[in-house]
Amino acid sequence: MPRFAANLHYLFNEFPFLDRFAAAADAGFRAVEAQVPYDWPAAELARRLEANGLEMVLIDTLQGDWDRGERGLAALPGREAEFRAAITRAIEYASALRCHCVHVIAGTVPDGADRDAMRKTYLANLAHAAEAFAPHGVAAVIEPINPHMGVVADGEQYTTYGMRGFYLTSTAQAQAAVAAVGHPNLHLHLDVYHMQLTEGRLSDTLRAALARREGPGQLRHLQVSSVPGRNEPDGGEINYPYLFDLIDALGFDGWVGCEYRPRAGTLEGLGWAKPYGIGPGAAR
Repeated sequence: MPRFAANLHYLFNEFPFLDRFAAAADAGFRAVEAQVPYDWPAAELARRLEANGLEMVLIDTLQGDWDRGERGLAALPGREAEFRAAITRAIEYASALRCHCVHVIAGTVPDGADRDAMRKTYLANLAHAAEAFAPHGVAAVIEPINPHMGVVADGEQYTTYGMRGFYLTSTAQAQAAVAAVGHPNLHLHLDVYHMQLTEGRLSDTLRAALARREGPGQLRHLQVSSVPGRNEPDGGEINYPYLFDLIDALGFDGWVGCEYRPRAGTLEGLGWAKPYGIGPGAAR
């Protein structure tokens, strides 16, 4: 059965951030993800995880100046020192939170950018991240994101429909980057929502990604939401019950992050998750 993690920037935002850990546990989640945990002390986040019997399964590297439209540093020439500092910070948080997966977020393409320079910078930075994380038991993962949409107008910070002008936009591009770097600690993180918007062929792509069991490029993390809308994975263009059965049959043993915007309340929208032991009162 797939293992689902609550994304604490999208779900349970009826509560202050630190109270979302308890809310997720009460609903039956055993894991959470938070792309940007750095606004809170790592020790406090670790305490919330332990108190609620939760595992932190994914965080992101620092994203740069969010308010100026930055969405990561890995592919930005001239920002290497800042990127390396972000890797050090990610290691500190991942170690404190016992999180074994960090998304090394690529960034957006500036106007007039030299794409070849961006590619060289990206590959060098990925190699650095994969090597730096390895002694700590942390996997570096990269995620293609649709470049056509932006922030959620009525959402909280770090909730988006996409990242306009994002550098890494397809599974094939991500796989090519992993192959070019060739480091055994660099892997894939796929979001089915973004896959549907940019490339489709979901089951074929997942089959191919899950066929790799060893070495670089393994699929380490998945995320889900509906298309259109980025809401609960219970309708729209994507047949999620089929995909959940498929990844089960293919032996995916990573976490599936619930990175979606509830249409109403978080608990009210968890009907889709009842067959998987998640929903109001599930923890009891």
